[in-house]
Amino acid sequence: MTAFDADRAWAIHPQVAVRPEPFGALLYHFGTRKLSFLKDRRLLGLVRALAEQPSARAALAATGVTGPATATYLSALNALADSRMIVERER
Repeated sequence: MTAFDADRAWAIHPQVAVRPEPFGALLYHFGTRKLSFLKDRRLLGLVRALAEQPSARAALAATGVTGPATATYLSALNALADSRMIVERER
């Protein structure tokens, strides 16, 4: 299990393929052979924005996630970190 910290920099794991879908996206990890569903197009935008922002919290702000929705998206990012779909990176 990976400890997710929203104040750190994150990115999609290099072994993860992202396939956009009308409902959001499918993420497939070639290393672990796990499949994850992003059931929200805003979450897909957030996951893609991670590589461009200095932290997950900055990616949330950049994609317009604020207020009560923040907790839901942080929980989703935590789950993606636990499954190694996203990994911590250097800033």
